[in-house]
Amino acid sequence: MSKPVTFDLTGKIAIVTGASRGIGAEIAKLLATHGAHVIVSSRKQADCQAVVDGIVAEGGSAEAIACHIGEMEQIESLYAQVEVKHGRLDILVNNAATNPYFGHITDTDPSVFQKTVDVNIRGYFYMSSYGAKLMAKSGGGSIVNVASVNGVVPGFQQGIYSITKAAVISMTKAFAVECAEQGVRCNALLPGLTDTKFASVLVNTPAILKQALAHVPMRRVAQPSEMAGAALYLASDAASYTTGAILNVDGGYLSV
Repeated sequence: MSKPVTFDLTGKIAIVTGASRGIGAEIAKLLATHGAHVIVSSRKQADCQAVVDGIVAEGGSAEAIACHIGEMEQIESLYAQVEVKHGRLDILVNNAATNPYFGHITDTDPSVFQKTVDVNIRGYFYMSSYGAKLMAKSGGGSIVNVASVNGVVPGFQQGIYSITKAAVISMTKAFAVECAEQGVRCNALLPGLTDTKFASVLVNTPAILKQALAHVPMRRVAQPSEMAGAALYLASDAASYTTGAILNVDGGYLSV
């Protein structure tokens, strides 16, 4: 008899980066609801702890470990703590990202370019590299990269951000191919326009929002919670034969 499809994450250890608010916080909460022990990570410990407190109040299991994924030393410290305390990792959701510049691509300052690359490419790469190695020690796991529809269709005046998200899509496929033999799956989630602080300049500017929604068949902005279900699927055994996949959660934007 085949194994039943399940979203049960009981006993799983999960790291969710950029989890102090928005999409990351909603993913962390949902993974905990389904039984995972969630390591809530972002730059500020207090903000992470606030999410943890909410999870615990609802009967879930979580802890806060601050980590700025743009800093290699902090990535190494995060994994050292996880390995010492838990000895394993089953799920990694790479969600932390930065988009410090909104303007014409040719005016991108070198410091802004470097910051965006350090977080969105190097950060994702080494979080995945360390994570895959730790997962392999206990038989495998699942990496979920939160990319963006901008990685497929560059966002207007969001050039370097869009370029880094395209790199995340390619990175996802590369890790999927090379880590499959170790039992590590790697998939990407591509959110469309979502009502978060990260996207506030788009959501809260009427002219920009009107133009953006004209290209979204569902004609509305997503809520952060609407991204969490897709992440749960990719993280769970329900997606046990899914790797290298790019899952659009965009109201139909990329289908137009």
